[in-house]
Amino acid sequence: MRIFVDAKRCQGDARCFAEGPDVYVLDDLGYNGTDIADVPAPLMEQARRGQLACPESAVTIVEE
Repeated sequence: MRIFVDAKRCQGDARCFAEGPDVYVLDDLGYNGTDIADVPAPLMEQARRGQLACPESAVTIVEE
C-alpha cells in the first residue's frame, strides 16, 4: 500500500491525522506531508480511515 497526497487539494483540516495518527504526517501549519511507499500491515486500517476522512479527497491510496 502506498499513500499519495495532492498538496494542491489539502486544506489543512487534519482529519486524516485524526483518523490515522500513526500514518499521516502534518507540517507546522497542519497540512498533510505524507509520502509513504510501503505502509506496514498493522497501519493499513488507519491509512484507509484517514483517506476516507479527507473532505477534499486529497489522499490517494494505491494497493500494491
